[in-house]
Amino acid sequence: MNSHIQLGHDVPEAEEYNMLRVKAGLSPKDIEASRRGLQGSLFIVTLRLEGKLIGMGRVIGDGGCMYHVVDIAVDPDHQGQGLGKRIMAEITGYLDHNAPSTAYVSLIADVPADRLYRQFGFEETAPASVGMYRRF
Repeated sequence: MNSHIQLGHDVPEAEEYNMLRVKAGLSPKDIEASRRGLQGSLFIVTLRLEGKLIGMGRVIGDGGCMYHVVDIAVDPDHQGQGLGKRIMAEITGYLDHNAPSTAYVSLIADVPADRLYRQFGFEETAPASVGMYRRF
């Protein structure tokens, strides 16, 4: 990882969170919803270069039975440098130290990011179960 990139666990501002999401190809979120969601995170990893948010990931859930990995995003200008792996290593470390052995840890993987998640022990659930969602 570039030595100038700072790894942190700060809660990003809703606006910078949304800017990174869009730049990384994820959908934008409502600013107020973003504020609430970010504050409700169990764990956040941020990567900053000269103060600018260039990568992040979060863990959400109930802190006991269910954990969900979300918002893994790296600015396209900084992809290919192992930053996604660094984010996932931090998240995996958090889960290894905090999630009970009976916890269910899930994520929704966009292709080709599923290759990254496999490196950290995540497997497809099909055919035993399938991911589902509901949009509003």
